[in-house]
Amino acid sequence: MAFTFSPLSEQALVIETGAVINKESEQAVRKLSALLEKEAPEWLIEFIPAFTTVTVFYDPCQLKQAEVEQELKSLMAQMDEVEAPAPRQIEIPVCYGGDFGPDLCFVAEHNGLTEEEVIDIHTSGIYSVHMIGFAPGFPFIGGMSEKIAAPRRKSPRLRIPERTVGIAGMQTGVYPIETPGGWQLIGRTPLRLFVPDQDIPSLLRAGDEIRFTQIDEAEYREQEAKQNADHS
Repeated sequence: MAFTFSPLSEQALVIETGAVINKESEQAVRKLSALLEKEAPEWLIEFIPAFTTVTVFYDPCQLKQAEVEQELKSLMAQMDEVEAPAPRQIEIPVCYGGDFGPDLCFVAEHNGLTEEEVIDIHTSGIYSVHMIGFAPGFPFIGGMSEKIAAPRRKSPRLRIPERTVGIAGMQTGVYPIETPGGWQLIGRTPLRLFVPDQDIPSLLRAGDEIRFTQIDEAEYREQEAKQNADHS
């Protein structure tokens, strides 16, 4: 696989693993991330995996950009010997529709489906977390069926409650904190995706596999209360 290197700043390089989002480029991102995690050169400050890229931040007082690129190329020669870590499997319970998912009806009508059919399709998929970004703990998730794809709202909402599940185009995601946004809202999970009191403050990480499951409001309230107690 051919990789391209592009400077992002005087202390960052972007490594592109492919031009399109597919299993090959995703696997390369995960392998490269595992390699950087394992080797962790002294000049490495941090790295950020994304859809088809890994951005490497380095200490410019230790190495110049050209030297970092050469060391990365030497390190990446070992990638064929690296196995990408097995993805973590995480279940996200969701209470769909009603006040938690006011746009479920729109998604159904847009695709000529019933609300239950939208829920069945949304919960039948196995999803992959490509990256965390936009807001703390916000997962960009791939693998949603085009049968329930829906355009963003023409007028974004100023406030979307934390843990709300939404759809935008061919993507689905979960708002980890209250934030403005234009996604179509279909439900809410009691799980906290942003946990600032933890060493790793994001419940989800790039490479995780996700399944959404349906719960009713009583189950939602019960799990929400347990989450609140665990983090109080």
